[in-house]
Formats: sequence, structure tokens, C-alpha cells
Amino acid sequence: MSERVPLLAVLALGVTQIIGYGTLYYSFSILAPDMAVQFAWSSEWVFGALSAALLVGGLTAPWLGVLFDRIGAARVMTIGSFVAAAALAACAFAPNKAAYVAALVAIEVSANLVQYGAAFALLVQIRPHIASRSITYLTLIAGFASTIFWPITTALHAHFAWQNVYLVFAVLNLCICLPIHAWLSRQGTKRGAKTSTAAPRVEGVLPPARRRLGFAIMVTGFSLMSLVSSAILVHLVPLLSGLGLGATAALVGTLFGPSQVGSRLINMVFGKNLPALHLAVIASTLIPGGVLVLLLSAPSVPGAMAFAMIFGMGNGLLSIVTGTLPLHLFGSDGYGRLQGKMMAARLILSALAPFVLAFAMENIGITPSLAITAALGGLSIVALSSIAALQ
Repeated sequence: MSERVPLLAVLALGVTQIIGYGTLYYSFSILAPDMAVQFAWSSEWVFGALSAALLVGGLTAPWLGVLFDRIGAARVMTIGSFVAAAALAACAFAPNKAAYVAALVAIEVSANLVQYGAAFALLVQIRPHIASRSITYLTLIAGFASTIFWPITTALHAHFAWQNVYLVFAVLNLCICLPIHAWLSRQGTKRGAKTSTAAPRVEGVLPPARRRLGFAIMVTGFSLMSLVSSAILVHLVPLLSGLGLGATAALVGTLFGPSQVGSRLINMVFGKNLPALHLAVIASTLIPGGVLVLLLSAPSVPGAMAFAMIFGMGNGLLSIVTGTLPLHLFGSDGYGRLQGKMMAARLILSALAPFVLAFAMENIGITPSLAITAALGGLSIVALSSIAALQ
């Protein structure tokens, strides 16, 4: 008898993921200018502080991944919601630059405790055999985080200082996310080891002798995709302006979000039987493919629209395959630890990518920089395609 997706758990996690990404990630770009004014910093320094916090968060991710397996992802997420609330409050009350940066680091560490890596591990611990479907459903719901929280943050910021907005967000994490995660931890998923023995385990398709190499190749592929994604998204407006498309930045922004959700919806309806590795290769093709379309079509507005849709679809699928491919290749045993290692590599590269691309654009120009970025993304296709040979 086929198992059913734990719909209530997926819906509950969908709510916490929207709040987690909305309060800890998407709100920052809207509030950053006022933060810069508060501490008499330039915007570059504020975003530099965020990058430093992301780096520290990336370095802690492997240890957090071990915790997912050792005490259960639901319990870690419960702790994470409390840490997130405390970190947001600490940032709001930060008296100086040093305290502000320390609070930002705490926010990024708490994000690793409550966002996708932890949520995917929890879904694997609940029902390993249908975790891939559960992850697809979850990413579809959580895909609306930016759509919901950009306007919420803007509306709140119109009436309150950034510190008060962060205090409101701290209350959301404390009063909504923490009780939901605590409820999930009481549903028999508190200990990863207990859950994995109660539920039938999923065996990975890679033979044990090739798993170390397979994992290294998979992480390389995902990291290259994250590098391209974060670099392009952070510099989207100056990139489009430099290519003669400055006026279309808003249009591109409106197409990007729906394309992410659209690709997840298409995959949920039509891709049920598509192997995780095939989906990963499709995602790795769409991301650099979108950059290539922008490069070759600029300054065409239809070309920019095509870029937004292709690139957005690739990003939408990337969120799914980072959860489903490790389960497919390596099985459910030690899944949390694998997620932690992957998060580390992706976060570190995502933190460095915007700086590297900014340096390249300044020194060699926008078009060569975009071409190199697309080429690096193309290497992810090679990496992920080569995993098939290891099977």
C-alpha cells in the first residue's frame, strides 16, 4: 500500500518556511538602507556584514546537520525558532556596529536551523519513502515567501523603524513558528534515530564504494548553481542597466517569482515519475541557459523576459533537487548530516559570489563577466550528468 504525503505536517512546515525565509532573508534588502543610516555605514558595508554572517552560518552548517540526525530535525527547528526570535530582537536593540554584526551572524545561524535543510530532513524522518513528494509540495508552498513578505515588510516599514519591524518578526517566529515546530516534535519525530527505525529506510542507488566521489560531484554541481543564482540575483539591476535594459528590471522581478513557483507546480503535476537526477540536470541547464539568453539577446526586452522565466524556473527546481537528489543517491540514513555539508558549501559560495561578480564587472566588464558566470553554471550540467556513470 502506498503511503500518503503527511499533508498536515507539510502545510504546517509551509507556514514556518514562509515566515522563516520572509523574516530572516527577504526582509533584509528592504530594511538595509535604514540599517546603513542607523550605523553610519554605506550600503556596501551593510551587505558585506551580511556576507560575513552567511560565511559564518555556512561554517556551522555541517555541525547543525549532525544535530538533525542526532536529536531529530523537529527539535532542532523548535530551538531554531527561539534562536531566530532572540537574534532578531538582539539586532533591533544592537547599540553599536559590533553588536549588530554579531546579531546578524546569529540570524544566519538560526536560518540554518529552521529553513529548507532542516525542513527537508524532518520530512525524510517522518516518511522516508515519500519524502521526495513531500519536499516538492513544501517548496511549492514556501515559494510564496517573497511574494508575501516583500509587501508585508514594505508596509510595516512605512509606519515603523526597521528595529520595530524586526521585533514584529521576532514575535512571528516565537508565537507561530516555535509552537508549530514543537507540535511536530511531539508527533513522534523528536529523535531522528527512532524515526528512521520506525519508518522503513530508503536505500540509496549509489554503491557504497562510490558514495564519497558521488557526494563530492553532487555538492560541486549544486554549489556552482548556487554561485550563479546568488551572483546574478544580487546584481540584477546593475547587470540589466549595463546591458541597456535598466527600465525592465521591475518587469524581470515580477516574472522571476511566478516562474519559480510555476516550475515547482509543473514538476508536482507532471514530474511525479521523473528521476531526481534527471530533474537536477534540467535545473542545472535552465540556470546558465537563462544567463546565456540574457547575454545573447540584450538589449531585447522579450529576451530579458525569457531570461527571467528560464532562470526563475531553474531556481525553483534547484530548491527541490537539493532535497530529493541526496535522498535518491544516498538514502535516508544520515540524511541530515549530508544536508548540513551541502548547506555549508552552498552558503559559503553564495556569500562570496556577489563580491566576485562585482569585482569582475568592474575590471573586465559586464559581458565577459556574464559569459564566465554562464560557463561556470555550464560546469554544473557536466558534474550532475556524470553522476549517472557512477550508478
